[in-house]
Amino acid sequence: MPAPAAWQTATVVSIREETRRVKTIRFAVPDWPGHLPGQHADVRLTAEDGYRAERSYSIASPPEIPALELTVERLEDGEVSSFLTEALRPHDTLQLRGPIGGHFAWSAAERTRPLLLVAGGSGVVPLMCMLRHRRLSGSVVPAALLYSVRTRDDVIFHEELMALASDDPRLTLRITLTRDSAPGWADGVGRIDLPSVRTLLEGLGDVPDAYVCGSDGFVEAASALLLHAGQPAAAIRTERFGPTGR
Repeated sequence: MPAPAAWQTATVVSIREETRRVKTIRFAVPDWPGHLPGQHADVRLTAEDGYRAERSYSIASPPEIPALELTVERLEDGEVSSFLTEALRPHDTLQLRGPIGGHFAWSAAERTRPLLLVAGGSGVVPLMCMLRHRRLSGSVVPAALLYSVRTRDDVIFHEELMALASDDPRLTLRITLTRDSAPGWADGVGRIDLPSVRTLLEGLGDVPDAYVCGSDGFVEAASALLLHAGQPAAAIRTERFGPTGR
């Protein structure tokens, strides 16, 4: 497990729009110690008057690439997320430290059981890091992602997820929309339910390592479905976020 580094200066290399509310920011961090998928980084902003604000964001980039990427969703009352997604520009700098966390981490070198990922909204970010790492590491463990999101336009990493699933017969992708399916939508509609969870568990064969990430309510509901479907509690790891002004 990489030890977290002290606060250091990170330089914005590029900014990529994922959805109308979500952007991926690539940073150059000279002394980054490396990370495992599922960990996060702390970002600190300092105003001219000395006011500081800090928030934590899941790492989106796999450990195999040198740059560090954070995928940030803009929240209406989020002072930090609003700055990162609206005001930040390439070559800007900010303070960053990490990696933080270890309970939610997944490493292809250490995990040989199937992988079940359940995401709600921007909770897909650390799980995407796991899928990218799985591909780049050459892992052959069966994997499935069940991703719940409001509308088609809110699906983060949509094209990349579709490409990953198309290229890998061991990866099952299920996206379900809870509000608006839009014309031509061929995947799921409605909230995740017990039959969909059971189907994925059966398809994976052996008891998987399950990772659930999303809002408090989503994590509670998804974890309950997993337990009801027979997934052992000890094989479920959760990461949640709340309306904290990120």
